[in-house]
Amino acid sequence: MALVVARLLRAPLRVLCRSMASEASEPSGAPGAPPREFQTLRLRQEREHVLHVELNRPSKRNAINLLCWRELVECFQDISRDPSCRAVVVSGAGDAFTSGIDLADLGGLFLGIPGEDVARRAWNLRQKILEFQESFSVLEKCPKPVIAAVHGPCIGAGVDLISACDIRFCSQDASFQVKEVDIGLAADVGTLQRLPKIVGSQSLVNELAFTARRMLAPEALSCGLISRVLPDKATLLEVALGVAVAIAARSPVAVQGTKINLVYSRDRPTPEGLQHMATWNMAMLQTEDILKSVQAALEKKGPEEVPFAKL
Repeated sequence: MALVVARLLRAPLRVLCRSMASEASEPSGAPGAPPREFQTLRLRQEREHVLHVELNRPSKRNAINLLCWRELVECFQDISRDPSCRAVVVSGAGDAFTSGIDLADLGGLFLGIPGEDVARRAWNLRQKILEFQESFSVLEKCPKPVIAAVHGPCIGAGVDLISACDIRFCSQDASFQVKEVDIGLAADVGTLQRLPKIVGSQSLVNELAFTARRMLAPEALSCGLISRVLPDKATLLEVALGVAVAIAARSPVAVQGTKINLVYSRDRPTPEGLQHMATWNMAMLQTEDILKSVQAALEKKGPEEVPFAKL
């Protein structure tokens, strides 16, 4: 890496300037088509290169119904393909982040599973569970960093959802519950797999998952589930959007490569992660974003002044 930077620093200034000038002629982060509309989500562009996804069933405390499961997949697949988006904030409308799975839909999830015998019904039910898991895994697979802004209750499936996010902030009134045992099932869409790696205490995760105990914001901060606690929802959203803007100001090649390699390395031995990183960067170190970033640093400019191309 040091050799790469040294080479860049020796690059003729005219090459750097020509690269910067050609990029300046491209539209950077110009709004494209209007954000897609959903029934259970509200998607809008809050800042340049930043999208805000809001769970939008406030009258139901943003309970996640069957349509919401599907729309989350569609929404984040769209975001993953959107070259103008560089960061995402997820929040909830009304006075809660989410009350979890919509219990009105729960019976329908298990009744009417097709199949001529127990084995075939079990197979089809497994496929349905995998679909639900994808509703939250799609946030983790999205190459753009996703920030969860949690206010009020975050229950059951809400913990599954935020566990798949990259950064988690909350307001002082936030609370968290792994609630599934209270409705007779084991959490099956991500909490049991991701939460131990986030908080680093298997004992704490076991306690929360076995008892459905409510965890308040100070404890969530101390255990590492949350990295910032803000005084209220308005401040929470402003800070989350501010961090998203800071992320969006950086090279999308660098940021998205960082996320992909962080997720890859989390579940693998260090040597394997290093091999993946070397293979990744043998292509990505050839980006013009490095030239532009170094030139900006030499000119005492911030990253927000660099016209990075869309990705």
